[in-house]
Amino acid sequence: MKQNSSGLLGLAECRANDFKDVVTYDLYRLHYHLMPPVGLLNDPNGFVFFNGNYHLFYQWNPFGTEHGVKYWGHYVSPDLVHWESAPVALAPDQWYDKDGCYSGSAVVHQNKLYLFYTGNVKDESGRRSSYQCMAVSEDGLTFHKKGIVIDVPRGYTAHFRDPKVFYKHDQWHIVIGAQTESGNGAVVWYTSDDLMNWIYKGPIAGSGLNGLGAFGYMWECPDFFELAGKDILMISPQGLSPRGSLFNNIYQSGYIAGDMDYDTISYQHGAFTELDNGFDFYSPQTMLDHKGRRIMVGWMGVPENESAHPTTHYGWIHALTIPRELTWENGALKQRPVEEMALLRKREGHQTTFIFGDGELSPPSRPGIAFELDISFDSHDAELYSMTVGTSTSITFDKRKKTMTLKRRSFAEPGKFETRHCELCDLKHLQLFKDTSSIELFVNDGDAVFSARIFDDLQERDVIFQANNNLEMTVTHWALKKVCD
Repeated sequence: MKQNSSGLLGLAECRANDFKDVVTYDLYRLHYHLMPPVGLLNDPNGFVFFNGNYHLFYQWNPFGTEHGVKYWGHYVSPDLVHWESAPVALAPDQWYDKDGCYSGSAVVHQNKLYLFYTGNVKDESGRRSSYQCMAVSEDGLTFHKKGIVIDVPRGYTAHFRDPKVFYKHDQWHIVIGAQTESGNGAVVWYTSDDLMNWIYKGPIAGSGLNGLGAFGYMWECPDFFELAGKDILMISPQGLSPRGSLFNNIYQSGYIAGDMDYDTISYQHGAFTELDNGFDFYSPQTMLDHKGRRIMVGWMGVPENESAHPTTHYGWIHALTIPRELTWENGALKQRPVEEMALLRKREGHQTTFIFGDGELSPPSRPGIAFELDISFDSHDAELYSMTVGTSTSITFDKRKKTMTLKRRSFAEPGKFETRHCELCDLKHLQLFKDTSSIELFVNDGDAVFSARIFDDLQERDVIFQANNNLEMTVTHWALKKVCD
């Protein structure tokens, strides 16, 4: 069996080296977010801690900025901030994955790193077949494929993918995203004693089950974990229609919470909640690290209007979010940047207190291209508060409408602006991470999050605050280091 010394792996790495100079000319290359060396990046895969390092794999097409045949790219870090590129982990070099090594996960067992992924195969007429496959590594860098471990069961189409593996109650478990033959999204469950032989247990959740009603035609990238006594199923459903401020991207990512009975493999859960209210967030994956934290990374992108991204002119597209720690508080998931993000700060924070009267603007500050802002609202009588970043991005809280809004200039329709919203009763705290071409905004200590790619004039660096009534706030600013090439 071919291993990862195959010609396809070498070809991908040569492509990255050949285009390195072209890519680095792009001023929108991010300073501290993971992105592809060249080509297209999408789903994070195989997020795991192994042999003293964090490993994070990703879906990668090294040969173009469109969704072609996928490899598994690979990054390694000691601290979730400083990442180094590792050799390509998986290439589509077997009959069962010849049209793509699709998304999956990783687990550590007996000092070995196991990757589980979906092998994608298409025949001459374009009909799809899919297989759940496994590869193993002793050093975390060289992977040996072991072949197919799960076929598509009866009642499901070939849209059956993205295995997430975990260990619970003395047994291995897999959840897999699926589409039923009737065209509904679902998540199915398998168990195993040895990671090789898997027993099908049936669906645990899906469109039309447990009160969800009609809820999408395909569920991608499932993740299942326990947090503070609550069993969380994360899913990325496709085919939801917009509902006011909800479901406004082409595809969604969110979670349902409930209680899992591991004896009967039955799951009672509540409603679906979106994880991110911004423009660019999909297919997140979590891991439990050696410190006991549940950490999540998402794809900072969606498969829509991709040809309009300015970075495609330089041969690359998309990025991953910063790592976020998840907690379960007051009946909801909260997301906060991992504490290691403070390692990016160049110096002690610069703190300023702003006091507004009616309709006042603050003097502009110029925090640079890549920065972090921490904003605490000490008193807040304003019904309308806004923050403008550069010339094309703004964040607005409207207390009368109880909404928080992120607005950016559209890169698909030049000259137009577009917005995303969430419901918000009161504004107490904002934490903003700005990179060359991205924003991640954490509202009220992680109650809501907005992620977006933005492509502004990099010379326009002003940040301006405005309020329509009395307001006092304390702003702490840090310039952030460049740690990515």
